[in-house]
Amino acid sequence: MQTLDPVAPWLFYLFAGAAVAGALGVVFSQQIVRMAVFLLFTLGGVAFLYFFLEAEFLAAIQLIVYVGGTLILIIFGVMLTSKNPFVRLTVPVPQRLLGWGVGLALTLMMCFIGVWQIAGELDASHDSQGLIVGVGAEHYGVADLGRNLLGKYALPLEMAGVLLLVVMIGAAYIAKGRHADITEGEGQS
Repeated sequence: MQTLDPVAPWLFYLFAGAAVAGALGVVFSQQIVRMAVFLLFTLGGVAFLYFFLEAEFLAAIQLIVYVGGTLILIIFGVMLTSKNPFVRLTVPVPQRLLGWGVGLALTLMMCFIGVWQIAGELDASHDSQGLIVGVGAEHYGVADLGRNLLGKYALPLEMAGVLLLVVMIGAAYIAKGRHADITEGEGQS
C-alpha cells in the first residue's frame, strides 16, 4: 500500500488555484503589464502541476519556453515599444461578447472531453485503491513522449499549434491597430 504525503493535495490545490486566479487576472485586467504578471502566475502554476503529474520534461519546457522565453519577450516588447506601458486596454462590447462566447464553448468542450475520458478510464482500469491507473504509473522517456505526441495525441498537438497561431494573428492585429492609432495621433499634432 502506497502512503501519500498529506501536504501534496494542498500544494496541488494551491498551484491549481494560482493558475486559475492568474488566468482570471489576465482576462479581467485592463493593463498589459499586470496581464503579463498574472500570466506569470498562470504559467508557473501549470508548470508545477506538471511536476505533480510526474511530467518533469513538460514542466521544464513550460518553465523554459513559456515563463523564461515568451513571457519575458512580451514584457520587453511592451516596455520597448510603448510610450506608456500602463495604458488601459478597452475592448469593444461585441468583441468582448464574442470572446466570452468562444471561451465558454471551449470550456464546455474541454469539460465534456475530460468527463468522457475519466468515465472511460474508470470503467476500464482501477488499481487496488480505486485510483485511475496510468498517470504516474510508468515513467516515460522523451522518445516515448515523442511517439505519443506524433501518434496517439497528434490531434491535440495540432490543436495547440492552431491555438498558438490564432494568438499570434491576434497579437499582430492588435499591434497593427495600435500602430495606426499612434500614427494618427502623431499626424494630428
